[in-house]
Amino acid sequence: MTETRTRDYGGETERERTTRNRTPETETESDESESTAAERTTTCPECGGSLVTDTEHGETVCDDCGLVVEQDSVDRGPEWRAFNSGERDSKSRVGAPTTNMMHDKGLSTNIGWQDKDAYGKSLSSRQRQKMQRLRTWNERFRTRDSKERNLKQALGEIDRMASALGLPDNVRETASVIYRRALSENLLPGRSIEGVATASLYAAARQVGNPRSLDEFTAVSRVDKMELTRTYRYVIRELGLRVQPADPESYVPRFVSRLDLSEETQRLARELLDGAKESGITSGKSPVGLAASAVYAAALLSNEKVTQSEVSAVADISEVTIRNRYKELLEASEGVAA
Repeated sequence: MTETRTRDYGGETERERTTRNRTPETETESDESESTAAERTTTCPECGGSLVTDTEHGETVCDDCGLVVEQDSVDRGPEWRAFNSGERDSKSRVGAPTTNMMHDKGLSTNIGWQDKDAYGKSLSSRQRQKMQRLRTWNERFRTRDSKERNLKQALGEIDRMASALGLPDNVRETASVIYRRALSENLLPGRSIEGVATASLYAAARQVGNPRSLDEFTAVSRVDKMELTRTYRYVIRELGLRVQPADPESYVPRFVSRLDLSEETQRLARELLDGAKESGITSGKSPVGLAASAVYAAALLSNEKVTQSEVSAVADISEVTIRNRYKELLEASEGVAA
Protein backbone atom coordinates (compact mmCIF):
# COMPACT_ATOMS: atom_id res chain seq x y z
CA MET A 1 0.00 0.00 0.00
CA THR A 2 1.43 3.37 -1.04
CA GLU A 3 1.06 6.35 1.27
CA THR A 4 1.16 9.90 -0.08
CA ARG A 5 2.55 12.47 2.37
CA THR A 6 2.06 16.20 2.04
CA ARG A 7 3.94 18.69 4.18
CA ASP A 8 2.79 22.22 4.86
CA TYR A 9 5.29 25.09 4.52
CA GLY A 10 3.45 28.19 5.67
CA GLY A 11 0.29 27.55 3.67
CA GLU A 12 2.17 26.00 0.69
CA THR A 13 2.31 22.26 0.32
CA GLU A 14 5.42 20.32 -0.70
CA ARG A 15 3.72 19.26 -3.93
CA GLU A 16 3.04 22.89 -4.83
CA ARG A 17 6.67 23.80 -4.04
CA THR A 18 7.90 20.99 -6.28
CA THR A 19 5.60 22.06 -9.11
CA ARG A 20 6.65 25.70 -8.75
CA ASN A 21 10.35 24.81 -8.69
CA ARG A 22 10.22 22.76 -11.92
CA THR A 23 12.58 24.18 -14.50
CA PRO A 24 12.30 24.06 -18.29
CA GLU A 25 15.19 21.57 -18.30
CA THR A 26 13.15 19.19 -16.12
CA GLU A 27 10.13 19.48 -18.41
CA THR A 28 12.33 18.83 -21.46
CA GLU A 29 13.77 15.72 -19.85
CA SER A 30 10.30 14.37 -19.07
CA ASP A 31 9.13 15.02 -22.63
CA GLU A 32 12.19 13.24 -24.00
CA SER A 33 11.58 10.23 -21.74
CA GLU A 34 7.96 10.01 -22.92
CA SER A 35 8.98 10.16 -26.58
CA THR A 36 11.65 7.51 -25.96
CA ALA A 37 9.08 5.20 -24.38
CA ALA A 38 6.78 5.70 -27.35
CA GLU A 39 9.61 4.83 -29.74
CA ARG A 40 10.31 1.64 -27.81
CA THR A 41 6.76 0.42 -28.39
CA THR A 42 7.03 0.92 -32.16
CA THR A 43 10.67 -0.01 -32.84
CA CYS A 44 12.67 -3.18 -32.25
CA PRO A 45 14.99 -3.02 -29.19
CA GLU A 46 17.62 -5.12 -31.02
CA CYS A 47 17.91 -3.66 -34.52
CA GLY A 48 15.60 -0.62 -34.43
CA GLY A 49 13.29 -2.06 -37.11
CA SER A 50 9.53 -1.60 -37.26
CA LEU A 51 7.25 -3.87 -35.23
CA VAL A 52 4.23 -5.67 -36.64
CA THR A 53 1.40 -7.37 -34.76
CA ASP A 54 0.45 -10.94 -35.66
CA THR A 55 -3.15 -11.17 -34.49
CA GLU A 56 -3.45 -14.83 -35.45
CA HIS A 57 -0.71 -15.94 -33.03
CA GLY A 58 -1.01 -13.06 -30.56
CA GLU A 59 2.59 -11.88 -31.03
CA THR A 60 4.39 -8.64 -31.76
CA VAL A 61 7.48 -9.31 -33.87
CA CYS A 62 10.16 -7.27 -35.62
CA ASP A 63 9.64 -7.07 -39.36
CA ASP A 64 13.41 -7.00 -40.00
CA CYS A 65 15.12 -9.44 -37.63
CA GLY A 66 12.11 -11.52 -36.50
CA LEU A 67 12.55 -10.89 -32.76
CA VAL A 68 9.39 -11.66 -30.74
CA VAL A 69 8.93 -8.57 -28.58
CA GLU A 70 5.57 -9.54 -27.06
CA GLN A 71 3.58 -12.74 -27.01
CA ASP A 72 0.26 -14.09 -25.71
CA SER A 73 -1.46 -10.73 -26.28
CA VAL A 74 -5.19 -10.47 -25.67
CA ASP A 75 -7.35 -10.85 -28.79
CA ARG A 76 -10.03 -8.17 -28.52
CA GLY A 77 -11.95 -9.35 -31.60
CA PRO A 78 -14.99 -11.61 -31.70
CA GLU A 79 -14.74 -15.23 -30.60
CA TRP A 80 -16.29 -16.49 -33.86
CA ARG A 81 -14.78 -16.76 -37.31
CA ALA A 82 -16.33 -15.79 -40.64
CA PHE A 83 -15.13 -16.51 -44.17
CA ASN A 84 -17.41 -14.19 -46.17
CA SER A 85 -19.44 -11.02 -45.66
CA GLY A 86 -22.79 -12.85 -45.41
CA GLU A 87 -21.52 -15.13 -42.65
CA ARG A 88 -19.97 -12.16 -40.86
CA ASP A 89 -23.25 -10.23 -40.92
CA SER A 90 -25.24 -13.21 -39.66
CA LYS A 91 -22.88 -13.83 -36.72
CA SER A 92 -22.39 -10.20 -35.73
CA ARG A 93 -24.27 -9.19 -32.59
CA VAL A 94 -23.93 -5.43 -32.94
CA GLY A 95 -26.41 -3.07 -34.51
CA ALA A 96 -26.06 -0.76 -37.47
CA PRO A 97 -23.92 2.39 -37.10
CA THR A 98 -25.61 5.63 -36.16
CA THR A 99 -26.80 7.73 -39.06
CA ASN A 100 -28.22 11.22 -39.51
CA MET A 101 -30.72 9.88 -42.05
CA MET A 102 -33.02 8.74 -39.20
CA HIS A 103 -34.63 11.16 -36.78
CA ASP A 104 -33.36 9.17 -33.75
CA LYS A 105 -30.03 8.37 -35.49
CA GLY A 106 -30.98 4.68 -35.46
CA LEU A 107 -30.66 4.30 -31.68
CA SER A 108 -34.28 3.43 -30.89
CA THR A 109 -35.82 -0.05 -30.85
CA ASN A 110 -38.47 -1.29 -33.24
CA ILE A 111 -41.01 -3.97 -32.39
CA GLY A 112 -41.37 -6.37 -35.31
CA TRP A 113 -44.66 -6.73 -37.14
CA GLN A 114 -44.61 -10.56 -37.09
CA ASP A 115 -47.00 -11.91 -34.47
CA LYS A 116 -44.66 -14.75 -33.48
CA ASP A 117 -42.58 -15.58 -30.43
CA ALA A 118 -38.88 -16.42 -30.25
CA TYR A 119 -39.56 -20.01 -31.30
CA GLY A 120 -41.58 -19.04 -34.39
CA LYS A 121 -44.94 -19.96 -32.89
CA SER A 122 -47.96 -17.76 -33.53
CA LEU A 123 -49.19 -15.59 -30.66
CA SER A 124 -52.62 -15.90 -29.18
CA SER A 125 -55.30 -13.30 -29.81
CA ARG A 126 -54.75 -11.67 -26.42
CA GLN A 127 -50.97 -11.52 -26.93
CA ARG A 128 -51.40 -10.02 -30.41
CA GLN A 129 -53.55 -7.24 -28.98
CA LYS A 130 -50.91 -6.60 -26.32
CA MET A 131 -48.11 -6.42 -28.90
CA GLN A 132 -50.16 -4.03 -31.02
CA ARG A 133 -50.58 -1.69 -28.02
CA LEU A 134 -46.85 -1.91 -27.35
CA ARG A 135 -46.09 -0.99 -30.98
CA THR A 136 -48.40 2.01 -30.73
CA TRP A 137 -46.79 3.28 -27.55
CA ASN A 138 -43.31 2.60 -28.87
CA GLU A 139 -44.06 4.68 -31.96
CA ARG A 140 -45.37 7.51 -29.79
CA PHE A 141 -42.30 7.49 -27.56
CA ARG A 142 -39.97 7.63 -30.58
CA THR A 143 -41.41 11.03 -31.56
CA ARG A 144 -42.15 12.73 -28.28
CA ASP A 145 -42.28 16.38 -29.37
CA SER A 146 -43.08 18.45 -32.45
CA LYS A 147 -39.43 18.83 -33.51
CA GLU A 148 -38.91 15.09 -33.67
CA ARG A 149 -42.13 14.63 -35.64
CA ASN A 150 -41.01 17.41 -37.99
CA LEU A 151 -37.60 15.76 -38.41
CA LYS A 152 -39.11 12.34 -39.02
CA GLN A 153 -41.37 13.66 -41.77
CA ALA A 154 -38.58 15.68 -43.42
CA LEU A 155 -36.03 12.87 -43.40
CA GLY A 156 -38.63 10.54 -44.91
CA GLU A 157 -39.22 13.11 -47.64
CA ILE A 158 -35.47 13.41 -48.29
CA ASP A 159 -35.14 9.64 -48.57
CA ARG A 160 -38.09 9.43 -50.97
CA MET A 161 -36.74 12.12 -53.31
CA ALA A 162 -33.19 10.76 -53.18
CA SER A 163 -34.46 7.31 -54.14
CA ALA A 164 -36.45 8.75 -57.04
CA LEU A 165 -33.40 10.69 -58.29
CA GLY A 166 -30.94 7.85 -57.71
CA LEU A 167 -28.74 9.83 -55.31
CA PRO A 168 -26.18 7.92 -53.18
CA ASP A 169 -26.14 7.67 -49.38
CA ASN A 170 -23.49 10.36 -48.88
CA VAL A 171 -25.83 12.92 -50.48
CA ARG A 172 -28.69 11.82 -48.22
CA GLU A 173 -26.45 12.03 -45.16
CA THR A 174 -25.32 15.55 -46.08
CA ALA A 175 -28.90 16.64 -46.75
CA SER A 176 -29.99 15.30 -43.35
CA VAL A 177 -27.24 17.29 -41.62
CA ILE A 178 -28.25 20.47 -43.47
CA TYR A 179 -31.90 20.01 -42.51
CA ARG A 180 -30.97 19.37 -38.87
CA ARG A 181 -29.00 22.62 -38.85
CA ALA A 182 -31.95 24.51 -40.35
CA LEU A 183 -34.26 23.04 -37.72
CA SER A 184 -31.90 23.83 -34.83
CA GLU A 185 -31.44 27.44 -36.02
CA ASN A 186 -35.22 27.91 -36.30
CA LEU A 187 -35.38 28.53 -40.06
CA LEU A 188 -38.62 26.62 -40.64
CA PRO A 189 -41.35 28.97 -39.36
CA GLY A 190 -43.21 30.35 -42.36
CA ARG A 191 -41.89 27.67 -44.71
CA SER A 192 -43.07 24.20 -45.59
CA ILE A 193 -41.26 21.07 -44.44
CA GLU A 194 -41.21 19.76 -48.01
CA GLY A 195 -39.67 22.99 -49.31
CA VAL A 196 -36.81 23.04 -46.80
CA ALA A 197 -36.20 19.29 -47.24
CA THR A 198 -36.01 19.68 -51.03
CA ALA A 199 -33.69 22.68 -50.73
CA SER A 200 -31.44 20.73 -48.34
CA LEU A 201 -31.22 17.80 -50.76
CA TYR A 202 -30.52 20.12 -53.70
CA ALA A 203 -27.71 21.86 -51.79
CA ALA A 204 -26.28 18.52 -50.63
CA ALA A 205 -26.21 17.15 -54.17
CA ARG A 206 -24.25 20.18 -55.37
CA GLN A 207 -21.88 20.08 -52.40
CA VAL A 208 -21.03 16.41 -52.87
CA GLY A 209 -20.51 16.86 -56.61
CA ASN A 210 -23.50 14.85 -57.81
CA PRO A 211 -25.85 17.65 -58.90
CA ARG A 212 -29.30 17.44 -60.43
CA SER A 213 -31.21 20.16 -62.25
CA LEU A 214 -34.02 22.17 -60.69
CA ASP A 215 -36.48 20.61 -63.13
CA GLU A 216 -35.51 17.11 -61.95
CA PHE A 217 -36.08 18.11 -58.33
CA THR A 218 -39.38 19.79 -59.18
CA ALA A 219 -40.60 16.59 -60.85
CA VAL A 220 -40.18 14.52 -57.66
CA SER A 221 -40.86 17.23 -55.06
CA ARG A 222 -44.17 18.41 -53.64
CA VAL A 223 -43.25 22.09 -54.08
CA ASP A 224 -43.02 24.16 -57.26
CA LYS A 225 -39.84 25.47 -58.82
CA MET A 226 -40.25 29.04 -57.56
CA GLU A 227 -40.67 27.99 -53.93
CA LEU A 228 -37.72 25.60 -54.22
CA THR A 229 -35.46 28.34 -55.60
CA ARG A 230 -36.53 30.84 -52.95
CA THR A 231 -36.11 28.37 -50.08
CA TYR A 232 -32.74 27.18 -51.37
CA ARG A 233 -31.33 30.71 -51.47
CA TYR A 234 -32.67 31.41 -47.98
CA VAL A 235 -31.17 28.21 -46.50
CA ILE A 236 -27.68 28.64 -47.94
CA ARG A 237 -27.63 32.32 -46.93
CA GLU A 238 -28.73 31.74 -43.34
CA LEU A 239 -26.55 28.67 -42.80
CA GLY A 240 -23.53 30.14 -44.58
CA LEU A 241 -23.15 27.16 -46.91
CA ARG A 242 -20.46 27.37 -49.56
CA VAL A 243 -21.94 25.83 -52.69
CA GLN A 244 -19.83 26.07 -55.81
CA PRO A 245 -21.46 26.45 -59.24
CA ALA A 246 -22.30 23.10 -60.79
CA ASP A 247 -19.64 21.70 -63.12
CA PRO A 248 -21.06 20.72 -66.55
CA GLU A 249 -18.75 17.69 -66.61
CA SER A 250 -20.59 16.17 -63.64
CA TYR A 251 -23.72 15.76 -65.81
CA VAL A 252 -21.92 14.09 -68.71
CA PRO A 253 -21.65 10.48 -67.39
CA ARG A 254 -25.35 10.37 -66.55
CA PHE A 255 -26.43 11.68 -69.97
CA VAL A 256 -24.07 9.30 -71.77
CA SER A 257 -25.39 6.36 -69.76
CA ARG A 258 -29.03 7.18 -70.44
CA LEU A 259 -28.39 7.60 -74.17
CA ASP A 260 -26.37 4.35 -74.25
CA LEU A 261 -23.34 6.01 -75.86
CA SER A 262 -19.72 4.86 -75.83
CA GLU A 263 -16.80 5.82 -73.61
CA GLU A 264 -15.24 7.59 -76.59
CA THR A 265 -18.21 9.94 -76.74
CA GLN A 266 -17.89 10.68 -73.03
CA ARG A 267 -14.19 11.44 -73.43
CA LEU A 268 -14.83 13.78 -76.37
CA ALA A 269 -17.59 15.56 -74.45
CA ARG A 270 -15.21 16.23 -71.57
CA GLU A 271 -12.60 17.56 -73.98
CA LEU A 272 -15.15 19.90 -75.56
CA LEU A 273 -16.14 21.24 -72.14
CA ASP A 274 -12.49 21.73 -71.18
CA GLY A 275 -11.96 23.74 -74.37
CA ALA A 276 -15.05 25.81 -73.61
CA LYS A 277 -13.72 26.59 -70.12
CA GLU A 278 -10.40 27.74 -71.55
CA SER A 279 -12.22 29.96 -74.03
CA GLY A 280 -14.45 31.39 -71.29
CA ILE A 281 -17.78 30.72 -73.02
CA THR A 282 -19.25 28.76 -70.09
CA SER A 283 -19.77 31.84 -67.93
CA GLY A 284 -23.42 32.67 -67.39
CA LYS A 285 -24.72 29.59 -69.20
CA SER A 286 -26.68 26.67 -67.79
CA PRO A 287 -24.37 23.73 -66.93
CA VAL A 288 -27.10 21.28 -67.94
CA GLY A 289 -27.40 22.84 -71.39
CA LEU A 290 -23.63 22.85 -71.86
CA ALA A 291 -23.34 19.20 -70.82
CA ALA A 292 -26.17 18.09 -73.12
CA SER A 293 -24.74 20.06 -76.04
CA ALA A 294 -21.29 18.61 -75.44
CA VAL A 295 -22.70 15.07 -75.45
CA TYR A 296 -24.57 15.74 -78.71
CA ALA A 297 -21.50 17.27 -80.38
CA ALA A 298 -19.29 14.41 -79.16
CA ALA A 299 -21.75 11.87 -80.55
CA LEU A 300 -21.56 13.58 -83.95
CA LEU A 301 -17.75 13.56 -83.86
CA SER A 302 -17.66 9.85 -82.98
CA ASN A 303 -20.26 8.96 -85.67
CA GLU A 304 -22.88 7.73 -83.19
CA LYS A 305 -26.53 8.07 -84.09
CA VAL A 306 -28.35 10.31 -81.64
CA THR A 307 -30.90 13.05 -82.33
CA GLN A 308 -31.36 16.40 -80.67
CA SER A 309 -34.81 15.36 -79.48
CA GLU A 310 -33.37 12.32 -77.67
CA VAL A 311 -30.75 14.44 -75.91
CA SER A 312 -33.40 17.06 -75.14
CA ALA A 313 -35.66 14.43 -73.51
CA VAL A 314 -32.82 13.06 -71.37
CA ALA A 315 -31.48 16.45 -70.24
CA ASP A 316 -34.93 18.10 -70.01
CA ILE A 317 -33.90 21.17 -72.05
CA SER A 318 -35.08 22.55 -75.38
CA GLU A 319 -33.64 21.55 -78.74
CA VAL A 320 -32.93 25.21 -79.52
CA THR A 321 -30.54 25.37 -76.59
CA ILE A 322 -28.70 22.27 -77.82
CA ARG A 323 -28.38 23.69 -81.36
CA ASN A 324 -27.00 27.00 -80.13
CA ARG A 325 -24.61 25.58 -77.55
CA TYR A 326 -23.11 22.73 -79.54
CA LYS A 327 -22.05 25.10 -82.33
CA GLU A 328 -20.35 27.34 -79.77
CA LEU A 329 -18.56 24.31 -78.28
CA LEU A 330 -17.26 23.17 -81.66
CA GLU A 331 -16.04 26.67 -82.50
CA ALA A 332 -14.30 26.97 -79.14
CA SER A 333 -12.68 23.56 -79.61
CA GLU A 334 -11.36 24.58 -83.05
CA GLY A 335 -10.05 27.85 -81.60
CA VAL A 336 -8.18 26.03 -78.81
CA ALA A 337 -6.74 23.51 -81.29
CA ALA A 338 -5.56 26.32 -83.55
